[in-house]
Amino acid sequence: KGLNVAVTPAILLKLSIVVFMAGNLLGMGLRLEVAEALKGLRNLRFVSHTVLWGFILCPALAYLLTLIIPLAEPYAMGLILLGMAPSASFLPKMVDRAHGDLATTATFMLVASVFLIVYMPIMVPLIFKGLTVGPWIIAKPLVLFILVPMLFGMAILRASPSVAEKIQPVVNVTTGVAAIIMIVLCLIIYGEGFLGSAGSFALASLIVFFAVAISASYRFSFGLPRGEKIVLSLGLATRNLGASLAPPFAIEGIDQRVIVMVALALPVQMAASFLAAKYFARHGETSM
Repeated sequence: KGLNVAVTPAILLKLSIVVFMAGNLLGMGLRLEVAEALKGLRNLRFVSHTVLWGFILCPALAYLLTLIIPLAEPYAMGLILLGMAPSASFLPKMVDRAHGDLATTATFMLVASVFLIVYMPIMVPLIFKGLTVGPWIIAKPLVLFILVPMLFGMAILRASPSVAEKIQPVVNVTTGVAAIIMIVLCLIIYGEGFLGSAGSFALASLIVFFAVAISASYRFSFGLPRGEKIVLSLGLATRNLGASLAPPFAIEGIDQRVIVMVALALPVQMAASFLAAKYFARHGETSM
């Protein structure tokens, strides 16, 4: 007898989240030149700015916005999780469009990806006091769906750049389809939540977060040349949604509006990073 497994929208949503998380980081690994990234680690000023803005100031900004803007707790949690996870796999495209420093982009992606594997499992239980989960519960999906796919992609790129180049479009399409399915299923399952978010300041808080993160990091990243400022600013404009989804994906019974908030950030970050890249490209040496 065959097994009768009901494929529900909730199961499909979880599968789409897994594919999106793994595909996003596999795509990042396929672009991440290890030699370039490791060479860039010697640029201590840029690395320190990456850690400062990516894992101290941006999470602090997200937290501050939850105190100022009257967000429901699940939306606030989603915003803080987003604030903890800089850098998406399409960052190099945005940096190239903005005429930024592509070599430094690899360093930013490596530092951001590796740092959050350690950072999130420690910080999430500390910030969200009501969560009765240990660091490993948070770390496990980060390792399985972020670190492993990223290392696999980096290994393919190192072994055969031509193979990595051929795989990239397939990974991009697969991840894009998973993102669309994820949003559609969120609309189906949490349609009322999305409609509710319209009057909850969720979208407004995301717009403010991205606007401040982009402009402040560019203006106040003292000592960095313009090309590196662009990388930092766009790196903060692109969020690692897979990492942001990992904690709610791992925690049983979490309010699903957390996932709604993270999913809502996808179109916002795409628009924000595109507009920022366009601005940088047009204004040359003009500062924001």
